[in-house]
Amino acid sequence: MIKLGVVMDPIEHIKPYKDSTFAMLLAAQKRQWPIFYLQQGDIAFENDTVYAKWQQIRVMDDNEQWFEILDSGHSPLHELVDVALMRKDPPFDMEYIYSTYLLEMAEKRGVLVLNKPQSLRDANEKLFTTHFPQCCPITLVTRSMQDLREFTEKHQDVIIKPLNMMGGASIFRLQPGDQNLSVVLEIITQFESQYVMAQKFIPEIVAGDKRILLVNGEPVPYALARIPKAGETRGNIAAGGRGEGVPLSERDYWICEQVAPTLLEKGLLFVGLDVIGDYLTEINVTSPTCIRELDALYNLDIASQLMDAIETHVVPATV
Repeated sequence: MIKLGVVMDPIEHIKPYKDSTFAMLLAAQKRQWPIFYLQQGDIAFENDTVYAKWQQIRVMDDNEQWFEILDSGHSPLHELVDVALMRKDPPFDMEYIYSTYLLEMAEKRGVLVLNKPQSLRDANEKLFTTHFPQCCPITLVTRSMQDLREFTEKHQDVIIKPLNMMGGASIFRLQPGDQNLSVVLEIITQFESQYVMAQKFIPEIVAGDKRILLVNGEPVPYALARIPKAGETRGNIAAGGRGEGVPLSERDYWICEQVAPTLLEKGLLFVGLDVIGDYLTEINVTSPTCIRELDALYNLDIASQLMDAIETHVVPATV
């Protein structure tokens, strides 16, 4: 029996019918694994040990009442759990980074932390794609507004986005002659004090921004295409897009093959690739979503695949 901890946003505020972390908790509970719920602020370090204020919970697949607290306490994390899932949503700020440092200390005491804390820090969800240029659209990363103007002029139709946000937040589509170009560049670069990513616009976004899930390096054979609403260029569900299931294409599988070995090497067992047309645009490693939507569309059990993978990576303590 594996003792599972999960670091996540407040569980009382999730939408269980669409929450991927909740799907993981349901899958763990089916295996009769004890589940310990933590928030980011519940983790602390004293002397040589990482401690956690925890709540042991039971989960129910019920949109009205989806969890109950069975017990609570304060324990060394390495004595409490065998595995800790880091599922805190971005923003990827200094508090997030500090949390990964603490989890890394618990990792050194024998806790399997997924995804691996060092790799969460190393693999920025936008910049990590640049390790696979053969998969990506034409890309620029810069703080220079002049470079961004020249990139826009050269490629005529571009997307510019911050490096630390999620859900399509603060993504702009720009073209030469746009009257708002200067003010957008001022805001998004904070007057050249913050790096941003610019990419040539991919018109195939009309067919959706595909979320492809990889579990232990293996792609789920179907993706959720997030299709933009009318007048939008962002397919993110959080930005009003609608989800539609699609089978992976040959190109999708090829992209997965390019990326998977590096993911496994870095201890990134659950990852969401974002693919528009033929191009990889993001590698989501913090808290990838879309499990519940794909499960419902195709009668899958993606979270159980993840639990299978966890079982191959951990030897639980005798209980």
